[in-house]
Amino acid sequence: MAEVSVHAIGDVQQNHITDVIRASAEHNLKALEKYVDEYSFPDCKVVDVQDPVTGYTPLHAAIASCKSTVSAHEAVFSDKQDAAASTIRFLLENGAIWNQVDKNDETPGCVAHRLSLPDLYQLMVDAGVRAEMILNRLEEYDRMEDKDEDEDEEQKENEDGTNGENADQDPASTAQPEVNGSAYLSSALSLSDDKLLDDQQNGVMMSWESGIMQKSADALLHEPDLRIINIGFGMGIIDSHIQTHSNRPTTHHIVEAHPDVLQKMKKDGWMDKPGVVVHSGKWQEVLPRLAAEGEMFDAIYFDTFAESYSDFRQFFSEQVLSLLEESGRWSYFNGMGADRQISYDIYQKVVEMDLFEAGFDVEWKDVDLPKLDQEWDGVRRKYWNVDHYRLPVCKFMD
Repeated sequence: MAEVSVHAIGDVQQNHITDVIRASAEHNLKALEKYVDEYSFPDCKVVDVQDPVTGYTPLHAAIASCKSTVSAHEAVFSDKQDAAASTIRFLLENGAIWNQVDKNDETPGCVAHRLSLPDLYQLMVDAGVRAEMILNRLEEYDRMEDKDEDEDEEQKENEDGTNGENADQDPASTAQPEVNGSAYLSSALSLSDDKLLDDQQNGVMMSWESGIMQKSADALLHEPDLRIINIGFGMGIIDSHIQTHSNRPTTHHIVEAHPDVLQKMKKDGWMDKPGVVVHSGKWQEVLPRLAAEGEMFDAIYFDTFAESYSDFRQFFSEQVLSLLEESGRWSYFNGMGADRQISYDIYQKVVEMDLFEAGFDVEWKDVDLPKLDQEWDGVRRKYWNVDHYRLPVCKFMD
């Protein structure tokens, strides 16, 4: 039997990738069904192959090929876009990854958004929501298993005096995010007139957020003589708006954990302001203590740094329930996924569903933002890249 060179094998595989991308661009479901059954790639699924030149996946190709159906004035839901929608559903049902990026750092949803294809964009948003909800649930199960393992280790320690230090660990449970709470709290912060950065030049808070904080204070302080608590002081932007608000509250609690921020607060006189109570420590420790002491608030604001979505979900599903008056309102800095539009839209829907499950209604208010061009000088990562801010106002369900 004649030998087949590695180069020849590579050429055959590249031809197959070209076939898949072309079939997706042409919305040829019969061909895609055949390729899914017949083609095998060692490093990824057929539905996730990428064109070596453009970086397009089949999802990218299915959406980008609709460009010719879009005029300068309107997006026409044509037969071609019907076929594209069917192709997208097929690819997703066969395991296509919704957020792979091409050579232009665009996901398939980003392409649909840029081409003004709202129906195809919505398909990608829905796919992202499903994926995020599944990941969140898996994370909950992991935490439950970790808790059970901790209890087993504690029982083992009580029985034989060991502490489980040599026990096998799940690599996923020990992985650390790029920025985490413990690293942030131990980092040295740099504060200027327009930004607060950690020691890795990550933006903790920036002055361009002032308009957002003003409108957030307006939404929460809808009448005078309320009791409000803010979790996360940072540069003190929203706390300053609260102090100067026409509906000034009777009591204004602040929770802050970073020692550098606390030192600056003390220097600026926040500890001595009438009606202001500053709590030093992490909210996970402070808020349960306040609840145990019977403290209740008419308004709550939440804006922390370097915490996970599961931390945020714990905040509103446990702490807000204990601290918010029945007729109260609460809000948070809505910056999750704000580095690209589709991620922002996905997280809004994920949060909305989790809030509903926890017993909250949420109203969204659009806030126009200034052009953010020079604001990122000296900042490691541009954490905001969408045109409008969506301000959430949350209340208990009737």
